Amino acid sequence: MPRKFIQRYMPNPASLREHPVLRPLGNLLHDPGIWHLHKRSVSGACFIGCFCAFLPIPFQMIPAALLAIASRCNLPIAVALVWISNPLTIGPLFYFAYRLGAWLLNTEPTIHAVELNVEWLTIQLHHIWKPLLLGSITCGWVAGVSASVLSRLLWRFHVIRRWKARRAKRKSAS
Repeated sequence: MPRKFIQRYMPNPASLREHPVLRPLGNLLHDPGIWHLHKRSVSGACFIGCFCAFLPIPFQMIPAALLAIASRCNLPIAVALVWISNPLTIGPLFYFAYRLGAWLLNTEPTIHAVELNVEWLTIQLHHIWKPLLLGSITCGWVAGVSASVLSRLLWRFHVIRRWKARRAKRKSAS
């Protein structure tokens, strides 16, 4: 991964530590491991962010941030990747997860029409929670592993390309 490209869009750790909302976290944000950009921290953050994006809970950024801090993965990348499930994509993602969970449990899906309101969700929740939870965890795991492997492959590809460019530059200079 191009480190300078990623760093251009990453927030400054010092400014985040001083942010009023994040100030209660105190020393947790002082760990330099959650701000470094290296292959392990980025691939772990990709896994955490994509996995937490499929969790059927509100405020998915909180578990993503806590997992990133606990595993010393890159915090900004983990939190940013949670936004795969944003207000525009959350409906189709969770409907697919529900259908996948129903298929894995070998049950017939009971929901065919979805209404986007809290009342409908609270009424239907006791029918859909098992397939939704299983489908969400399965989708999150597959997305997380795929993102982690892809980030490692892209990182490796970038490193090899830079090695070859340096070797070519040295050969042309001599």
